[in-house]
Amino acid sequence: MSSAPDFDDADAATEARNAWRQALGVAIATSAYGISFGALAVASGLDVWQTCVLSLLMFTGGSQFAFAGVIGGGGVAAAPAAIASASLLGIRNIAYGMRMSPVIGPGFWRRAAAAQFTIDESTAVSLAQRTQRARLVGFWVTGIGIYIGWNLSTLAGALLGDVLGDPRAYGLDAAAAAAFLALLWPRLRRLQPIAVGAAAAVVAAILTPVLMPGLPVLVAAVVAIVVGWFNWLGPDDSAPEEPADVAEREGLP
Repeated sequence: MSSAPDFDDADAATEARNAWRQALGVAIATSAYGISFGALAVASGLDVWQTCVLSLLMFTGGSQFAFAGVIGGGGVAAAPAAIASASLLGIRNIAYGMRMSPVIGPGFWRRAAAAQFTIDESTAVSLAQRTQRARLVGFWVTGIGIYIGWNLSTLAGALLGDVLGDPRAYGLDAAAAAAFLALLWPRLRRLQPIAVGAAAAVVAAILTPVLMPGLPVLVAAVVAIVVGWFNWLGPDDSAPEEPADVAEREGLP
């Protein structure tokens, strides 16, 4: 007999509303940082239209920053390195897609549409929820909200970059990280998720100065998978379990 909590219709509706609030908060925080990308891309030598096309089609913030940064440092000649760096960072979305597949559900067109919005933020908000309905709300609202907001702020940054100055002066570079931390914090109820997060963070921090963009993220992800998979700290029965319809492997965040 399962000990997972039961959710009635009222609870499910409340969870969905909470997912809406979290999704909109993350979308606003993350979209604001698009101003920084727009300004950086134009300063790196891309024109306004090229900058906007990157956000429309690539739409993976980290990969876009890597691409613009490498182009800015080496010009057109650095295009192969820029593409390689952006691709390395984009690989993580494959893992997100596999994790989100059971949440999105079957159907070619649904999954094709979801592929464009499967990013760090939409995955994080979705998996932070406790019911299937809330996870769907979290995914779609976050993904679509950031897509719209990111493209608008990219255009604004590209047009007004010189006027705005360095967006980091306004704290926009920390907004997305703060939103992620707010999502992660309530899930750190067991020793194992804490160990997974700490191990990945330490590895990424050590490798970032010495490896090309993208590689530290991938190595940290591998470390997180290894630590989470083996569950060396063992189960912690003191923390509440998730409902059966969104059960996750014990030990993984």
